[in-house]
Amino acid sequence: MKFNTKIPKHLKQAYNKELKQYKLCLENKQFGNAWFHLERSHVIGQSYPIEHTYSHWLMLKFGFRQKDTKEILGQIIRLIVGGWKSFINHVPLGNTGGANVPPLKRMPIPSDIEKLFKIS
Repeated sequence: MKFNTKIPKHLKQAYNKELKQYKLCLENKQFGNAWFHLERSHVIGQSYPIEHTYSHWLMLKFGFRQKDTKEILGQIIRLIVGGWKSFINHVPLGNTGGANVPPLKRMPIPSDIEKLFKIS
């Protein structure tokens, strides 16, 4: 069994780029675009416990900001189980992480992110 503990540098850079875009969109009240970048950060970081958990933490905060009860409850559940599933390398790749999708559903990975994964 492979344990994921540390995200590779090139993925960390892409992950941080998405978070930067998320924060910029949030500051400009572009909530749809902010969520888009948060989902992308989740896809990039979901195989690594720290990044995966942090993406869900930000999604929880976003849910509170939007007063979205479904998102809040969905993120609490994902925060409880997401990190350890990353550690044991058992995540549904491509899943965008929001409460609007089943937590165990594999989803298509955007082509630019797929290219990053092939470098790993």
